[in-house]
Amino acid sequence: MDKMVYIAMSGAKQSLRGLELKANNLANANTTGFKADFAQARSMQAFGEGLPSRVFAMQERPGSNMESGGFVETGRELDIAMSDRGWLSVQDASGNEAYTKTGTLNITPDGALMTSHGRQVIGEGGPIILPLPIEKIEFSSDGSIQVRPQGAPANFLEVVDRLKVIEADNNQLEKGNDGLFRPKPDMLVNDLCGFCDISNNVKVLSGTLEMSNVNPVHEMVDMISNQRQFELQVKLMKTAEEIDERQDQLLRIV
Repeated sequence: MDKMVYIAMSGAKQSLRGLELKANNLANANTTGFKADFAQARSMQAFGEGLPSRVFAMQERPGSNMESGGFVETGRELDIAMSDRGWLSVQDASGNEAYTKTGTLNITPDGALMTSHGRQVIGEGGPIILPLPIEKIEFSSDGSIQVRPQGAPANFLEVVDRLKVIEADNNQLEKGNDGLFRPKPDMLVNDLCGFCDISNNVKVLSGTLEMSNVNPVHEMVDMISNQRQFELQVKLMKTAEEIDERQDQLLRIV
């Protein structure tokens, strides 16, 4: 009987995790550059004394949907998008380099170029700091950043840095828990990334954003499926409890 309860309990737990993942996808249906996460469940054998016959369910996130979410023109000078294989380099919370499709940028009072998620954008020489005050900013198709200082002639623009935009295949990057992408360990040679330099093949689209690739209808269907699986596992646990009670009653009669 404990086998039945163990399987149902672990299944219910993983159904809830799957529900959380799908809910997170749905919540980010309008998040710029968001890549939907996949979910899968598989059986795992439990190891330990007295457990060789026990098997439990385990929910996994095998990867992310790397397809483009489509492009939308905004006309905002601080909005950018990269062509399909292009990724914008940013600093993560530890100060290390990571990559994102989020192209909604802002300028802090001290001139730092940041994404809408608070990640500092990296240029050719490191984190980008713009020479404030400026009246205008433009991004060229190669990622060059041109600005017009305050008080300069209307036709004056100077290049101050270049976005570090890399080119990577979908199978070369993986998503971290912070939503940023990094090279997969098996893609590194001596801990070095061979494709993480600025690429001249990637085109930067100014005044444009790449939207989320989440399909809300698909995610809702999956959420309903996970909810039904959870309810089924709970019913199975209740059934196991009822069977156990009836066995106790039979023993009392005997």
